[in-house]
Amino acid sequence: MTVSKSLPTTRVTEPHPHTERLIGDAAKNQVAMNPANTVFDAKRLIGRKFADPEVQADMKHFPFKITDKGGKPVIQVEFKGETKEFTPEEISSMVLTKMRETAEAYLGGTVNNAVVTVPAYFNDSQRQATKDAGLIAGLNVLRIINEPTAAAIAYGLDKKADGERNVLIFDLGGGTFDVSLLTIEEGIFEVKSTAGDTHLGGEDFDNRLVNHFVSEFKRKFKKDLSANARALRRLRTACERAKRTLSSAAQTSIEIDSLYEGIDFYTSITRARFEELCQDLFPTPRSTRSSRLATRRNSSLRSTRLSNG
Repeated sequence: MTVSKSLPTTRVTEPHPHTERLIGDAAKNQVAMNPANTVFDAKRLIGRKFADPEVQADMKHFPFKITDKGGKPVIQVEFKGETKEFTPEEISSMVLTKMRETAEAYLGGTVNNAVVTVPAYFNDSQRQATKDAGLIAGLNVLRIINEPTAAAIAYGLDKKADGERNVLIFDLGGGTFDVSLLTIEEGIFEVKSTAGDTHLGGEDFDNRLVNHFVSEFKRKFKKDLSANARALRRLRTACERAKRTLSSAAQTSIEIDSLYEGIDFYTSITRARFEELCQDLFPTPRSTRSSRLATRRNSSLRSTRLSNG
């Protein structure tokens, strides 16, 4: 059996005080109690060098520790008083192993093969590292394919109409962003144009909100919570929830009891203010420019699909 799965922004938590490793929602639900041992965004580290400026920038927002080992980033967590080290590939393999177990439970059989998707802008090093993660998970990685192509397949766009069609796939995930123009004809996908950013996603929008409210907290209470991992994690969780609410509401509130040094933090933010904070992050104009050029060269755009959220 074969399972197709991408590597999302999934949390992996080393077991403290638990007796088992937690992955996905189980890890996310306890992150405020164990931030230093809860790992996420391995997709932003995989296949990169420790000295990469983007890795260095991300480290400022991670509650877990990252060290340099042979020029590559290595994640450190504590378990029973001992320091354990994991590469981004090993963290990603844990997610793939969990997905394999989930697929096997659903299918009632053994899963040996996998097609793994990656952002269209992943370079060769990032693609190979992702394939290595599959091998560590004990999977036979049949192929690495681009996420926009996988999204088109998931929507069944290869089966919906006759003749040649141009389809724009807009994929903004937790840590990466892709926009691709595909031509689909007789079930065959051809990528005409691709743009995006391997380092832009929902986490960046969360970071803007976190920084905004850290500054507000400092201004109101003359206290800096930025060095407190647990307080930051609780604030980040509230910011992520607020971001989702602002997708359909004009305003939302942040209410966190005893956020830092016994201080309750109650505030609000409007969608307009959120958009102002994140104005330079909105990727549409830059990323769709090449796709529009390709569209003009290759007839009209028939449909657009939004992936992730």
